[in-house]
Amino acid sequence: MDLSTTLLGLKLKNPLMASASPLTASLESIQRLEDNGIAAVIMHSLFEEEINHEIGQIDHFLHIHNHANAEALSYLPGEADFDNLQSDHYLEEIRRVKESVSIPVIASLNGISAGGWVSYATKLQASGADALELNITYIPTSIDMDGRAVEQMYLDTVAQVKQQISIPLNVKMNPYFSSPANMAKRLVEAGADGLGIFDNPIRVDIDLELLSPLRIPNITSSANLSETLRWCAILYKQLPCSLYANTGIHTAEDVLKAIMSGADATAFTSLLLQHGEKAVLSLLEGITHWMEKYEYDSISQMKGSISLIHTDNASAYERNSYMHALQQYRH
Repeated sequence: MDLSTTLLGLKLKNPLMASASPLTASLESIQRLEDNGIAAVIMHSLFEEEINHEIGQIDHFLHIHNHANAEALSYLPGEADFDNLQSDHYLEEIRRVKESVSIPVIASLNGISAGGWVSYATKLQASGADALELNITYIPTSIDMDGRAVEQMYLDTVAQVKQQISIPLNVKMNPYFSSPANMAKRLVEAGADGLGIFDNPIRVDIDLELLSPLRIPNITSSANLSETLRWCAILYKQLPCSLYANTGIHTAEDVLKAIMSGADATAFTSLLLQHGEKAVLSLLEGITHWMEKYEYDSISQMKGSISLIHTDNASAYERNSYMHALQQYRH
């Protein structure tokens, strides 16, 4: 049985990747992930605080802004001094991991401003990263900011980074664009070799004791898989890029659904945070058992088999038929 797949031109032994998280922040935990069968790791993300000496160096681009990503607490600076202990440590971390494991290692950056992105991306490539992921989630809090300006910020960032590196470039998308499919197309045209579907934003809450807003990690469940499946299915074979499913992967069934929708691989964090590295073994056992039961020989055999271009029920992806769904539920 062949569980292998290809993502960003990288050969993976199976479709399971560990997303950027505390579990991909140390060599020891990455080695445990590899021992339990993970096929690739996306390194913990590097933030502005870790590559900047002073908060005053940050390039705000469009003044002060809020933050929406579960990892991205801030954005990378424009013209900052990257020769500091924090950034050097991240580069050395990648070198150590690459020397110690045999699986692909994907570096991860959070940010949106120009300048610093480009400079640091080249250093990550030189450190031995097999690919680079850009995690760009920007919340435009100004009511005067046009949506086209926001989109152009994303596209400019991707284009500038791609011009400077030769390793594959992945962009972790979010679903909040008015036309995600068109934005996906434009990101690929700007230089993205792959897309992560989707970024998992933090939860916003309010502490009623301190009377202060809170940012809370958004631990997902399989119930969060819906939009991931929808957009993997819609984008499959429509763009010359890799796709990986990110939000809502918790069970072997979730992985199988994502692959059938059109994903080349899957990535997850919440599952690992809840159950540890051994959860990877359980996923692999469940995938293998299902494939044996239904006589599938390989992952490639099922890839995209229930995507938009292959399904006999396109309305499930294309229409928001909530009344029909509720009527079915009632029966």
